[in-house]
Amino acid sequence: MGKHSQLELIDARTVPGPSPEVEAQRRRTLRNHKIFVTGLLVVAAVIFLACSWWQNQPGGAPVWVGYVRAGAEAGMVGGLADWFAVTALFRHPMRIPIPHTALIPKKKDQLGQALSEFVGENFLNAELITEKVSAANIPEKLGSWLARPANAEKVSREAGRLTANAIRAFDPRDAEMLIQSQLIDRFTEPQWGPPAGRLLADLLADGRTEPVVQEVVTWAHRKVLGMEETVVSLIDERMPQWAPKFAKDLVGARVYKELVGFTAAVANDPEHEARYAIRRFLGELAEDLQHDPTMIARIEGMKHDLLGSTPVRGAAAAIWANASVSLIEAAEDETSLLRTKITDLCITWGTNIQTDPQLRASLDRRITGAAAFLADNYAGEVTDIISETVERWDAAEASDKIELMVGKDLQFIRLNGTIVGALAGIAIYTVNHLLFGA
Repeated sequence: MGKHSQLELIDARTVPGPSPEVEAQRRRTLRNHKIFVTGLLVVAAVIFLACSWWQNQPGGAPVWVGYVRAGAEAGMVGGLADWFAVTALFRHPMRIPIPHTALIPKKKDQLGQALSEFVGENFLNAELITEKVSAANIPEKLGSWLARPANAEKVSREAGRLTANAIRAFDPRDAEMLIQSQLIDRFTEPQWGPPAGRLLADLLADGRTEPVVQEVVTWAHRKVLGMEETVVSLIDERMPQWAPKFAKDLVGARVYKELVGFTAAVANDPEHEARYAIRRFLGELAEDLQHDPTMIARIEGMKHDLLGSTPVRGAAAAIWANASVSLIEAAEDETSLLRTKITDLCITWGTNIQTDPQLRASLDRRITGAAAFLADNYAGEVTDIISETVERWDAAEASDKIELMVGKDLQFIRLNGTIVGALAGIAIYTVNHLLFGA
């Protein structure tokens, strides 16, 4: 066997077909039709032979026998001719390789190409498709369907089921790698110092740091109000041992009073010198974060220490574990915010489509445009599937499958050939008898 033939056998595929039960039923039906039509042909042959024998007997036969013989003879010829024509479609009649027979096995590839061209020209034509799509009035029907609460809930339910199944099917390792590469690792790529410095500088320029400063100094004042004993005790510990106790108490109380007064003044006076000192510090910090190599390097070290910590290294797995569980629960719970939002969105969209002519017209243009684009750009690929699939079929099996599909109807051609042939034979014999006699 040559290399080309081997490749053909390897590439040949089984022709898809119905279930074994349906195929068996079709074979029985085809066989029964063949037996019936062939039996009719045999009957015609028997009648022809009987009439010929009768006419050749001494004394001859009645006139009507000639009519019967002519009908049987013509019916036999017509039946044989149509048997040959039908059989020649699928195989060589009587296994004799007569030219122009076994047409389907020989012309399988050409038939597949012709079928693909027919489908492309008559079914995947862009003009025809857009005309049908436009006439279908899809936007209005879609809007009417979506506006019904039951249908909106159905969309929400199916969307939730699809979302839950998609999340379950997603490999956790792939999800963790995606989160790690697209979220966590992205934080390590740029330097943190300059962007943080620019952000702080912009906040200072817009005065947006003042509420934060106010909260800090107010918090500090509140903390100082509750620290009298701590301050007095601290002063006592720092004063000489020989100092009298009343002096320690007096100094501690004085220091605490001054501290309370200072924090109160800072908290209540936006123009306090301490506020200006805080602003200067923040301004210098913003400048250092952007331009000081030492500060930038320090921030980078803090960044690497943070991202290299155990909690951050396991963050991707923790994020996916929590997010996937939450998403699945939300997708499957019909009362969740996700499901209710999908339902409300469907109803809103359906109502808007019904009441807004411009929206309907816009959707219709987009749908017809998409249909035309698909037909113009992918019709050839769809039709190529037909021709390529037919080319990969085994020729003998394809012929057998096609015969199972249409063979029963083709047997009626044989039946009609036998009957019409008999009638034509009788008519011809009648005309001949009337013109020329016996």
